[in-house]
Formats: sequence, structure tokens, C-alpha cells
Amino acid sequence: MAAPADHPQTAAERLIARAITATWLLWLVGGLYIAGPVIGWLLAALVFVELYLGRKKLVDIPGSIWAWQAGMAAMLVILWVGHANFSLGTAQTIKSSIGWAKGWALIALFPLAGAVLDVRLEVIARAICRVGMWTLVLIPVFVAAPFVGLPEMLWVSPLKVVGGPGPEYFATILYTIEPGAGTPRWQFFAPWSPAAGMVAVVSIFIAAQERHLGWRLVGVAGFLLIALLSQSRLALVALALIAPVVWGAARIDRGSTWFMAAPALLLIGLFGTELLALFEQLMSDFSSARADSSRVRAALGRIALDRWETEAFWFGHGVVENGPHLVEYMPIGSHHSWYGLLFVKGLTGAVALAVPLALTGGILFWRARTGGLHRTALAMVLVLALYSFGENLEILAYLYWPALIVIGKALAERPQSVE
Repeated sequence: MAAPADHPQTAAERLIARAITATWLLWLVGGLYIAGPVIGWLLAALVFVELYLGRKKLVDIPGSIWAWQAGMAAMLVILWVGHANFSLGTAQTIKSSIGWAKGWALIALFPLAGAVLDVRLEVIARAICRVGMWTLVLIPVFVAAPFVGLPEMLWVSPLKVVGGPGPEYFATILYTIEPGAGTPRWQFFAPWSPAAGMVAVVSIFIAAQERHLGWRLVGVAGFLLIALLSQSRLALVALALIAPVVWGAARIDRGSTWFMAAPALLLIGLFGTELLALFEQLMSDFSSARADSSRVRAALGRIALDRWETEAFWFGHGVVENGPHLVEYMPIGSHHSWYGLLFVKGLTGAVALAVPLALTGGILFWRARTGGLHRTALAMVLVLALYSFGENLEILAYLYWPALIVIGKALAERPQSVE
């Protein structure tokens, strides 16, 4: 009897499925931050084996995947140049290079694995739905925790000795209390709440590709609750915007789509000024929903841009620096991939990310007409693009790596016909 479509069959599928399914267990022991890079480099080793044995060929890897490899390799070279420009020393350069291997490198390795290795979307979707099932089981505990007197943090794993951006990456946290409001907020297995929202959005779009209705409902429901309870504004915006964009891209060559769009375009033309004012009001309301957070983010961005332009235009400062008291000593350029790149790696670093991201988005937007895999991958790229303005993508790659595998698989799969 043939194995079910969602049953892992290859070594890569088994590794990926088991790693995703073990998300909550890894969170409990503080191992998620370690697991992501380990999985990425293990998959890279499997890619090397496939190429070495001749089962896969270099010529079959699409140019868009090579663009990601070149862009993220450039990040390492730019890092070295930045360190040399500011005489940061060998020890700091080695430390930063290890950080690159746990961050930017993963954004190249996981798409490469998706493009070369035999990994099916069905396997990834089922594994994510299993995580969604355990999420539904555990959420009552998270929700009840602040009201029954459970501590905010259970423990910080001793695995933190391996090094990382901070103890929050190894902590088992049940909830946090929102400063000023005094209300509970949940981050689940992410280091902070907006990051949980990002993972939830990624997982919802992948879980939606699960063919079994029961599992699909469980997966989507579990991660929708994470998106809501994380209270991430950007997660709700992403869910509201990305689904219609993907739907439109999948039908962009149909006359009916343009016929349906005509009234909207007419209204935009007639009420453009009023709609612009409404948009500005919505953005103001969006910022004022957490005024302190928005103020700090804006200040971090201004500091990053000013110091980038005046001190390190081409190759950046090489390392992250903490800001002044005005921004609560938070790292300059944090909460924004582009500001962070400009400050740490300069204009060349920003270009190294922008080129493969734009190329991938364009390819997948065009291919969205041809199948569910390409539509899901387009949703993943849109999530990355949107969150690049609210998070540092390299810091969270250890969490959203299934999205990168889906992107790589879609780039490597040539569309045969339009569905």
C-alpha cells in the first residue's frame, strides 16, 4: 500500500516534519533558537550529498535561488569589510560571522534545500497543522496563566550558553504584561509577541494548503488564535492584505478579475483625496494603538538613518549598537530590516536583500496563476516583505524557516499549465 501523501518519505522530509512537529517541545527546553540553524545546515549537507552523488544537478537550480545564495554570501563579505573599516578586531569578526551563519545564511540555505531536496508541501502543511493542534490544547493554559497566579517566565534554558542575541530566545515565557496598560499579552514560542504574529501568519497560509479538512481547520484555528492573542497589529494587517493580493495574482489574466476591479478603480479615481485622508487616519490610529512602541520604533529608525548616512554609507558599522535612553537603549535599527541593514551593513547590505527578494516576488507573482504551491510561496514572500518593515528578518529566520523551504520549492518547480 502506498504511503499517504502527507507521510514523510525522504530523509529531508522526515527531518523537516519532525522538527516542525516538535516546536512546542523545543520551546519548553529552550531549543528553538538552536534547532533552526542546525536544521538549516543539515539540509545544506543533504543538498551537497545529492549534488555530489549526481542525483541532482547544479544546472537544474534556478537563477533565483542562486540570487539568494549570492545575496546572503555578500552579507558575510560586507560584514567583514564593515569590521575592517571600524577595526573591530578578530574576535568580534568571528563572533559576528557565527551570527551570520545563524541568521542571514539560513535565508539562503532553506530556499536552496526546498529547490534541491524532495520535500512536498503536503508534508510541511500536515506538520504545521499538528503544531496547530497542540496549540489548541495548550492555549487554555496560556490564557489562564496570568489570572491564576502563574509566573510570567517559567525558566531560562541552560542552552543559552551556546550564545544568542539575548536570554528571551531561550526562555519559556507564558505571558507578559503590557507596559502602561497592565494587560496580559502572549508570545507563545516566539521571543516577543509581534514575532509570534509573524509565525502565525506564515503558518496559516501553509496550513490552508492541507487537503484534509479536519486537519486544515485545526491548523488554521490554532495559529489564528496565536495571531489574535499576540495582539500584533502587523499580523492582522498581513492577514487582511496578503490573501486578497494572492487571490488577485492567481486570476490576473482573467477578464472577470479586471471587470470586478473596474468599479474599485473608478471609486479610487473619484474619491482619491478622501481615500488618502482615510488611509492617513488609519495609519495614525495604527500607530496610536501602541503609541510608546511606535515612538520608539520611529526614533530608532531616525537614528539608524542619520548615522548610516553620516558615518558608514556603503558598508555600515559592522555590528549592532544600543541606542540612547530616548529609545530605551534598544539596538539601533531593530524592529526594521532595512534600517537595521543600512546601519549595520550599509547600502550594499540593503541591496543584497532587496534584489533577491524583489526578483522572487516578481517570479512568484507571475506564477501564482499556475498552482497552490506558487500561490502559497507568493504569500510567504509577501509576509517577508511586509514584516521587513516591522522586524529584523535574519533574527527570526530560525522560526519562519518552513516559509523559506516553500519559496525555494516553488522557485524550482516549473509551472506546466495554468489551472
